[in-house]
Amino acid sequence: MQPSFLKAIFSWQSIFTLVMFGYMYLPIAVLGFYSFNDSAYSAQWEGFTLKWYERLLSDTRLLATLQNSLVVAIVAVAISAVLGTMMAVGLAKYKFWGRKLYRGVSILPVVVPDIAMAVATLVFLAVVGLPLSLGTIIAAHVVFCLAYVAVVVGSRLTSLDPHLEEAALDLGATPTQAFIKVLLPELSPAIIAGCLLAFVLSMDDFLISSFTAGAGSNTLPMEIFSRIRTGVKPDINALSVLLILGSGLIALIAESLRYQGNKQRFR
Repeated sequence: MQPSFLKAIFSWQSIFTLVMFGYMYLPIAVLGFYSFNDSAYSAQWEGFTLKWYERLLSDTRLLATLQNSLVVAIVAVAISAVLGTMMAVGLAKYKFWGRKLYRGVSILPVVVPDIAMAVATLVFLAVVGLPLSLGTIIAAHVVFCLAYVAVVVGSRLTSLDPHLEEAALDLGATPTQAFIKVLLPELSPAIIAGCLLAFVLSMDDFLISSFTAGAGSNTLPMEIFSRIRTGVKPDINALSVLLILGSGLIALIAESLRYQGNKQRFR
């Protein structure tokens, strides 16, 4: 083995990278390992089993909260996809008074702490007298999902040729046709990527959901939190592994779409 190769392996950059990856992913590996533990207590290994994954499929309460989370995420992302795209296009194409201020306000949900948003949303709902339910969770999730979709679509708009729509209009297309047939296909990878990111964040949200949920409208993170107060059981480990795999798959799809969009742009 050549000394240069050994030097590359044991360089401080390589060691630092390995330490950081170990710090980030070793707890996840331990979580996955103990999700196959036959013991009811995570600290003691008693053999390999799949019963905790099988138990998840028969847990009606957990499946009901999963259904609530999926309904909230899908509806919130669908609304945010339309409104977020319109907001990003409007801020990029049109000049109006207060545009810079509006652009700054539109991304506040991305940077404001969740606890502040949760309290503000709860106060607003109390002022308008709207009873808490699954609908209020959806309305609260639209706020931050909208911001994430707008940010992703807006970054895509900055890299597009601004004369594409003008060329379509010169060739006889109406503004609506130019938007649907020219601009929207170019934005579709960013829209889908933004929706996937917003979907994962909505499924993962706990604080805002817990502040805006009514009776009988618990989401999956709220159910998980209520169960781990008495200790982390192997079935929660199994559920966490499935959620991590699902989130990783969605992130992989979003990154693939973003890469394909950039690839098409540079052709």
